[in-house]
Amino acid sequence: MQNRLSEIMRQRGFSREKLAEAVDAHPITISKLASGTMGMTTKWMEKLGSALGVSPIEILIPPARTRSVQVRGAVQAGAFVESLDWPDRDDWYDVAVPDDERFRHLPLYAREARGTSMNKRYPDGTVLIFTAPWDDHATPEPGARYVVERQRPDGTIEGTVKRLHRDPEGGLWLIAESDDPRWQKPISLDGEVEDEIVRIVGRVRYAVTREE
Repeated sequence: MQNRLSEIMRQRGFSREKLAEAVDAHPITISKLASGTMGMTTKWMEKLGSALGVSPIEILIPPARTRSVQVRGAVQAGAFVESLDWPDRDDWYDVAVPDDERFRHLPLYAREARGTSMNKRYPDGTVLIFTAPWDDHATPEPGARYVVERQRPDGTIEGTVKRLHRDPEGGLWLIAESDDPRWQKPISLDGEVEDEIVRIVGRVRYAVTREE
């Protein structure tokens, strides 16, 4: 069975002889364990982990890598505000998400979903972490979920979350996954809607739900 013993030995500056001495074993035994030709038992994991200064499970799998993202505001259908950022910075908070190498070079943004406009998918209070189109330059993908802004002529903004749908004629629509009839009308992306500008501002990459 493949393991991380050789990798950890390099990171910690352990030769096979040094590690063998630390766990009272022969260097050939260490080589066999590292190559996977000798079974990595729980007992060996505990002995090697203690000698190398890592948890036993890290002999097999790397520790979880996370990335912190700051939640600065909320999105809520029907709530038009001057800014989606909360004015009081004391309300801002951080959440942790996996440090996925696909997004490591990109900024991540976060908003708290409120209300019922997407409650079949995201309960009230879910934190949505997303990448922005001006950063990832990705083409909108039907079936994916997006953070959307609707701007009125007076400059106020509504933030919400929708699933992108393409109709048979090629038109793009924003669909609410909601059991609330107020939000179930599809929104076209093909132009202005009732003097409102509709724009996609981010593709949802993670959703973090708080436990009650």
